[in-house]
Amino acid sequence: MPGAPIRPMLATTGDLPAGAGWIYEFKWDGVRAIADISAGRRRMWARSGAEITAAYPELAGLAETTRDALFDGEVVVFDEKGVPSFTLLAERMHVREKARAARLAASLPITYMIFDLLRLDGEDLTGRPWAERRAALESLGLAAARWTVPPTFTDGEATLAAAEEYQLEGVVAKRDHSLYRAGVRTPDWVKVKLESTAEFVIGGWRPGVRKIGGLLVGTPTDDGLAFRGRVGGGISAASERALLEVLQPRVTKSSPFVTGAQAVPREDARGAIWVKPDIVLEVRYGQRTPDGRLRFPRYLRLRPDLTAEDVTDG
Repeated sequence: MPGAPIRPMLATTGDLPAGAGWIYEFKWDGVRAIADISAGRRRMWARSGAEITAAYPELAGLAETTRDALFDGEVVVFDEKGVPSFTLLAERMHVREKARAARLAASLPITYMIFDLLRLDGEDLTGRPWAERRAALESLGLAAARWTVPPTFTDGEATLAAAEEYQLEGVVAKRDHSLYRAGVRTPDWVKVKLESTAEFVIGGWRPGVRKIGGLLVGTPTDDGLAFRGRVGGGISAASERALLEVLQPRVTKSSPFVTGAQAVPREDARGAIWVKPDIVLEVRYGQRTPDGRLRFPRYLRLRPDLTAEDVTDG
């Protein structure tokens, strides 16, 4: 991880843990960021190790909050409803040119959700329990327009219900005695993602390492299928055989998808094999983007009990 002072600690995916010693935080739909404050200077790194200081000029004032600190947190962009939007954040993530970053900071500002403190006044805190690190973090009084320390909760079920109500990505549960293990995916932190399932119509597929690299799915309109995403996860060898058995006899020369804003993007259409749009499948996914695309979709099963006319975009 060149240049970065530390590798972020990672959570495992699992069911919501319960019992004494667990605390709960909202899972923010953003990108992980380490912030190093030292000698009046701020530097930031992504999880990959790439320096991202220039991307977020609105965080320059963070250097004035303390003399020396190392923060862990999540960079997010909130939409007009106050919900974190990864789609909006994508416009900010890879910007390094100062003038453009400044323009975006004014029109599409981020918020840095600081949830851990790893160093303070030259002292390494990673060997201290989470509860001590959290107390030290809260003592700094970090609250401004572009950064904050998000709340924690002791009732996991209520936190998960609130995350669902406010359309957040999920919950992260942490043991209050957990040490910060840099670069380790640990069971002391458990992420619980809120996911949905829905039915879509298969309009084609793209070959990959296997015969089916990803299914191109959509929802019916009067003019054809509106593209909703490429589904590659969750397709086992047995599932692939079952899919090919029903899809290969339905191969056509033309795309069943609409043109225009709801069309299949060029990169997804390249090398695609189109099919007659009458096979329905069920997909599990995280969220949907404002234009209806699925995030983190995974194949669940075919739905031979449904026809394309049964599929809605609700």
